[in-house]
Amino acid sequence: MLLLLLIFVSIAQAQISGCTDPLSKNYNPKATTNDGSCHYAWVKIKPKYSVKLNAILKETSGLTQSDSLFWTINDDTDTVLYGVDTIGIIKSKIPLKKVSNTDWEEIAQDNNYFYIGDFGNNASGNRKDLRVLRIEKEALSKPIQRIDTISFSYSNQTNFNKKPANTTDFDCEAFIVSDDSIYLFTKQWKHKKTSVYAVPKIPGTYIAKLKETYNTKGLITGATYLPKKQLLVLSGYNRFLSPFIYLLYDYKTTHFFSGNKRKIKIALPFHQIEGIATLDGLHFYLTNENFVRKPVVDVTPQLHQLDLSPFLGNYHSQSVWKSSLFKQTIRN
Repeated sequence: MLLLLLIFVSIAQAQISGCTDPLSKNYNPKATTNDGSCHYAWVKIKPKYSVKLNAILKETSGLTQSDSLFWTINDDTDTVLYGVDTIGIIKSKIPLKKVSNTDWEEIAQDNNYFYIGDFGNNASGNRKDLRVLRIEKEALSKPIQRIDTISFSYSNQTNFNKKPANTTDFDCEAFIVSDDSIYLFTKQWKHKKTSVYAVPKIPGTYIAKLKETYNTKGLITGATYLPKKQLLVLSGYNRFLSPFIYLLYDYKTTHFFSGNKRKIKIALPFHQIEGIATLDGLHFYLTNENFVRKPVVDVTPQLHQLDLSPFLGNYHSQSVWKSSLFKQTIRN
């Protein structure tokens, strides 16, 4: 134990704060502690492929991966859970019973449950029935499904007067699920930022606690999370409907914007990207809903694959190395 203590004291004394990402413009090879100061070159990438989705998914509004399928939902009155494969073919349809869809905007999951965010709030900004549905996976195919509700309100929303459409900062289309909490990422129509709120992931009624706010310079619409890798990826688009993703990695605990923050633009003009998910942390899948502005624009719902190996491959390798080093230190 004394040897272990001396090792950790020595490491702590030798720490140098700075940018630790070799892919950044201001990488400091001497830095041992990431202080979140990395800056990156502007980059735009194309999907490896794009495939059309069934027209029934024209309002696809969220994506998560479970049991070899990507699960999505529509953000209108539809209450069906759809499972699609990597080329966009619907392989499963599960009607959810005794639930309503006010404005479903995101889907996430853990080992035992799917979570659906019924918290779209862009129409007037004054909803008081914001909620996340918790759906037990094992009971989905049984006569009696087990669906609970996590209700919440934002800790800093005090004005519930009706607002014009698409002007509120209290809309939400993205969340992730951790061991004990749900983290909401708001879609701020007015300030083009996102605020992170936390609520417990067990049924009940809660005040969503504000944790942090970050200027994404765009509207956040989806999130996917790999906690073991300290990796979170957000999707969104700007006011000209030009989509982007945000790579958040090597952050501290659940302070998601404390580490590296890399924005990557996606070469998909006029695509209203709504969902993001991944199988392996390197290849990511995006969905967009139908977007029509006749006679010029008519974008069908699609599934897109992005290969982010050039941006995350080195980080994943470092994560494995750090984990192995830590385990070796503990054993010794």
